[in-house]
Amino acid sequence: MMIQDVVKVFVPTAIAFFVGIAMTPFLTHYLYKYKMWKKKSGKCDMSGCETPIFNALHKEREVGTPKMGGVIIWGSVLITIAVIWLLSELFPNSTTGKLNFLHRSTTWLPLFTLIAGSLIGLIDDFYEVLGNGDHVAGGLSLKKRLLVVFCISLIGAWWFYAKLGVSNVSIPFDGIVSMGIWFIPFFSLVMLGVYSSGVIDGIDGLAGGVFATIFSAYGIIAFYQQQIDISAFCFVIVGGLLAFLWFNIPPARFYMAETGTMGLTITLAVVAFLTDAQVNGKGVAVLPVVAFPLAITVLSNVIQVFSKKFRHKKVFLIAPIHHHFEAIGWPAYKVTMRYWILSIIFALIGVIVALSGPVM
Repeated sequence: MMIQDVVKVFVPTAIAFFVGIAMTPFLTHYLYKYKMWKKKSGKCDMSGCETPIFNALHKEREVGTPKMGGVIIWGSVLITIAVIWLLSELFPNSTTGKLNFLHRSTTWLPLFTLIAGSLIGLIDDFYEVLGNGDHVAGGLSLKKRLLVVFCISLIGAWWFYAKLGVSNVSIPFDGIVSMGIWFIPFFSLVMLGVYSSGVIDGIDGLAGGVFATIFSAYGIIAFYQQQIDISAFCFVIVGGLLAFLWFNIPPARFYMAETGTMGLTITLAVVAFLTDAQVNGKGVAVLPVVAFPLAITVLSNVIQVFSKKFRHKKVFLIAPIHHHFEAIGWPAYKVTMRYWILSIIFALIGVIVALSGPVM
């Protein structure tokens, strides 16, 4: 049985990787043919002010390298899942049935959030490269993107609460907390918080390696919980991420952009809840540990905003903090590699905590 579960998890992972590799020449041809990159370098912060240090560091990288590379990630995941599901429907047998991990109670919701978020992100990327956005940096405004994520989070919260009967979250060393109807706003806050970490995309190879590590960790956690469908889903995303990363290591062929980060972040929130109290797990509680690089990304932005507002000076040269390291002289590849190392270490710590026994 264990061997069958391993096959169910890792065969689709390999398929997603090779599908992503096969997709890339076609996507690359399109992106370069139609020049799907920003036509003018430069970035503004949340208040609409220019960011001169960031713009000086990235002025050559932002123009000439296409966005929308995230299509490789969710495209390979969608194709892999669709092919395996079709095979199980057209040729029903023990093998195809075992490989199929698309089920209503487990993977419908994370697949929905991945595709919905990615498509909205794709629209944002189109607006940005075409220069028709509704704010100075192009793309959809932050308010509109937050509104979209909030609406998706309400759908997810309702699915957990009404369809799956989930209203509890786990607290390590303190048992399970029943939240009742308050589970819905809590779910939304967690998803919005994780989504805000999507700004980690900004250095070649950084986001791809970090997300691959995080989803691998949750794949291991789900496998330990005997949630094999969820584990397979997480590792299929890892397969797509590795295919993307193959072409995103310096010098990047394309950037992940919003079509990658929006889908991945909100799906990560869903996966965390799927591996939580419903199955005597700690998926939500260990999220800040497993996703430590995402957590410090959000925290550095919050610190910077509050410091500028109340102290009228900056803590970091640039926020989020990975750009601060660039600004003080670290080469981009050093920032990326050290983030990968931190991702692995904290993912291992998070997995250990998550697997340290059922919620008491």
